[in-house]
Amino acid sequence: MNFPKILTCRWIRQAYGKGMTPEELLDEVIRRAGEHEEKNIWITKPSLELVEPYIRRLPKDRENYPLWGIPFAIKDNIDLAEVPTTAACPEFSYTPRENAFVVQKLIDAGAIPVGKTNLDQFATGLVGMRSPYGEVHNVFQPELISGGSSSGSGASVAAGIVPFALGTDTAGSGRVPAMLHALVGYKPPRGSWSTRGVVPACASLDCVTVMTHSLEEAEWIDRCARGYDTECIWSRPVEKGEKKAPEKIYLPDSLPRFYGDFAEIYREKWIRSVDRIERFGIKIEYIDYSMFEKAAAILYGGAYVAERWEDLKDFVEGHPGKTFPVTEQILRSGMKPENTAAKLFENLHELQYYRHRTEQLLKDAVMIMPTAGGTFTREQVRKDPVKTNNLMGLYTNHCNLLDLMAVAVPENSSDRTYPFGITIFGLYDAENLVCETAERFLDGEK
Repeated sequence: MNFPKILTCRWIRQAYGKGMTPEELLDEVIRRAGEHEEKNIWITKPSLELVEPYIRRLPKDRENYPLWGIPFAIKDNIDLAEVPTTAACPEFSYTPRENAFVVQKLIDAGAIPVGKTNLDQFATGLVGMRSPYGEVHNVFQPELISGGSSSGSGASVAAGIVPFALGTDTAGSGRVPAMLHALVGYKPPRGSWSTRGVVPACASLDCVTVMTHSLEEAEWIDRCARGYDTECIWSRPVEKGEKKAPEKIYLPDSLPRFYGDFAEIYREKWIRSVDRIERFGIKIEYIDYSMFEKAAAILYGGAYVAERWEDLKDFVEGHPGKTFPVTEQILRSGMKPENTAAKLFENLHELQYYRHRTEQLLKDAVMIMPTAGGTFTREQVRKDPVKTNNLMGLYTNHCNLLDLMAVAVPENSSDRTYPFGITIFGLYDAENLVCETAERFLDGEK
């Protein structure tokens, strides 16, 4: 069997129609995973032992199962039955009896889980380096960061091991790795994909996401994964209408901040992106971005971080020295004396003000920003882990706080040197506007 360098859902379906077997495909997936072992992509590696039961259970009527025989990777803070969930912390590890809700929906659609991917411990980080299982290497340039916290998931797709991978996104974790690997990162509306069976990072904000090589396949996965879960308190039904163009696109009224050794390269890529957007023929308005920066600052700069501490404090305090040092530093910031109940309500009221303004601003409209303003070498992150991580979240942290959905898309999907991308933001019930805008941007690359 002649396999392409990059696996996609479309190619796999076509290959099955020509006689390829699931056994042949999964053998290749396992082989490819072994070729990239030094990149620290996996916590539970693909193996015949793991995949064989799923191959045996594949239904005979392939056409009725949209993801029949398609392999996928799962970030290791999402439950896969009978496989340890570690959240990148060996001492935290537990073995669930059931699949996470979204994992089960994908399996029900015919997909085959092949392994659990590495991440920034407890999904706290945007760099892909905060894991005792090793720093996840950028697939294209190993000295650069992979992005996080869904680091292994992004790398597994970019390396051509699987056609799609599940991540999570609280502050940008499903979008930053996508940009740094020239992938599409689809962050659905909060609650449209159940988070039951997901280790919480900030439970009220957490989303399950997917990374793929195309918007078409991301939407394909979305149709299979979404659905109201009566047993998930964060779940809500969100309908996705037919795609249509927004009435207006908002862009920042000044040049966004770019940083790192490659700032000039990324600045030029942003300028080219804006030029492409301006050719859509959709009305563009340039706005002050500072409100979104103020909203983003609430995530870590106020009492909101106490939610992360509340979710994980029992483990951290009960297992001294077992949490990654910089991760524990961030988590413990949630118990600072100044983070009182009064401070939390002050933050919540401020955030509600920003949400209200955003709802008015983005009615029938979308906003576009760089997914990230730069990148770093892994050595640079080691020297200053907090500052570099914070910079990677400049244009991502506001998203879930403001109840937005988002799609991150590459500026150049074939760029294997310094990939750059933009993110299209819309209200939680405006996926149709966001996806149409993303599709037009990607079409402009051709």
